[in-house]
Amino acid sequence: MYGMDAMQYELTLPTDYDMGTIRERVRRNGHALDERAGLGLKAYLIRTAGVDGSPVNQYAPFYLWNSAAAMTGFLIGGGGFQNIVRDFGRPPVRHWTAVATLAGPARDEAPVAATRLVAPLAWGEELPELAERPGLHTAAVAFDMYHWQLVRFALWSTPDPHDPGATERYEVLHVSAPEPLS
Repeated sequence: MYGMDAMQYELTLPTDYDMGTIRERVRRNGHALDERAGLGLKAYLIRTAGVDGSPVNQYAPFYLWNSAAAMTGFLIGGGGFQNIVRDFGRPPVRHWTAVATLAGPARDEAPVAATRLVAPLAWGEELPELAERPGLHTAAVAFDMYHWQLVRFALWSTPDPHDPGATERYEVLHVSAPEPLS
């Protein structure tokens, strides 16, 4: 499992931004990475101000890459990210080394929600274990060794997942999963 890369960028939009614009963008273009070599999973995620406690409108896709070369090619090699840069400017991209993934019992169902926890990792603290839960589609734990942080990310087939400790909740618009997570 070691060697996968997790990444996420967040495009925070004005609170009066019509999130239908992002929904339509994903409807039109979301399939573009459905067969992308080196990509384990891309979850097209949004948060809408006032929904599930979100204070912001945000487009925040989350990726799990089987290949660092594929991730780099996507970001700087004209692999699709240039469209985000063209339309929204170049956002900072968070990067973690994935240390565990789990295919949950709802893996064959379409995910409709996602949760994320980013938290500091104290010296000597163990990374959290992933546990199967009803409605869990896929989960991942990844580690940022520069900031000593971990991220726990999960996709859910139910709109109101029970994920204690999650600090962000997202709506899933589409998932591209061209390669099995290694």
